[in-house]
Amino acid sequence: MIRVYLESPFAADTDAGVVLHRCYLAACIRDCLHRGESPFASHGLYTTALDDRDPVQRALGIDAGAAWRAACDRTIVYGNFGISSGMAAGIAASMRLGHVIVHRMLGGVSLKVAGGR
Repeated sequence: MIRVYLESPFAADTDAGVVLHRCYLAACIRDCLHRGESPFASHGLYTTALDDRDPVQRALGIDAGAAWRAACDRTIVYGNFGISSGMAAGIAASMRLGHVIVHRMLGGVSLKVAGGR
C-alpha cells in the first residue's frame, strides 16, 4: 500500500458540523483504502487526545502530524467542502516536501452518523 497523508476539513462551529466532518473523514479514509492506499489523517487522530481549540494543543497536534507527513509518499486532498485554511497550510507543507498532491471529490457518499437515525 502507498502511504498517503489525507487532507479534509475538520474544524466546525457547531456540534453538527463536527459530526459531519468526522463522517466525511471516515468516508475519505474508506475511499483511500479502497484505492490501495494507507491513509494518515492527523486531524482525525490527534483531536481525540488534544483540544483543537487550544492554540498550544493545536500546535502540538500539527507538529506531530508533520512528522508523519514526511513519511508519506503523497498527499490526498478531499475538496467536497472546499479548502480550509488548515488544509491550505497542510498542502503547502506537502509541497515543500515534494509530495504529489492529488485532489479528489467524493460522489454519492452516504454520511451516516453512527447511532443516528
